[in-house]
Amino acid sequence: MSGVYARRIGVVVASAALAATTGLLTAPTAQAAMPTPVSASTARTYLSELTVSAEGSSTGYSRDKFPHWITQSGTCNTREVVLKRDGTNVVQDSSCAAVSGSWYSEYDGATWTAASDLDIDHMVPLAEAWRSGASSWTTAQRQSFANDLTRPQLIAVTDNVNQSKSDQDPAEWLPSRTAYRCTYVRAWVHVKHYYNLTVDSAEKSALQSVLNGC
Repeated sequence: MSGVYARRIGVVVASAALAATTGLLTAPTAQAAMPTPVSASTARTYLSELTVSAEGSSTGYSRDKFPHWITQSGTCNTREVVLKRDGTNVVQDSSCAAVSGSWYSEYDGATWTAASDLDIDHMVPLAEAWRSGASSWTTAQRQSFANDLTRPQLIAVTDNVNQSKSDQDPAEWLPSRTAYRCTYVRAWVHVKHYYNLTVDSAEKSALQSVLNGC
């Protein structure tokens, strides 16, 4: 075995050992794998670029106007993809349903072992998006928004926590787990900026307040 090849093998083995050790250290508090939102400084810049406008009407809104959960690949729809992504040791059956695993809910710090205890939250709720500009989008645009796996828009969380959030913005609702609030508002601003959605004045103030402490 050449010296160069041996060194490469040594690096691979050392990296694997480090990964294994890191995994052991982080496993009890495994973090959901939602795409990482922009930094706090970038979020502050993005927030300054958002149009401030009074929240629009909910007239005409329906969840059916944001088709979800769509098929992502094979028999797997968006919900199942997020459950697999955000969980630990997730096992899926032939129809892609999660039959076992463990999920840590970032909003409240709870851990669940049944997929039925999890909702997939839209970081920026569908009704909030509708009132912030999505009412003028095409159905195809709304479908993309409702199934966006690229931006930090979807996350698996405790079902009743998601239901308590409903369609409220950060002036009205923030995660009870304060350690996650910086990530939450960074993600909120990231999504609103990407989709060119508006913010109302109370929402902007709440976002600024949290971001200032990040």
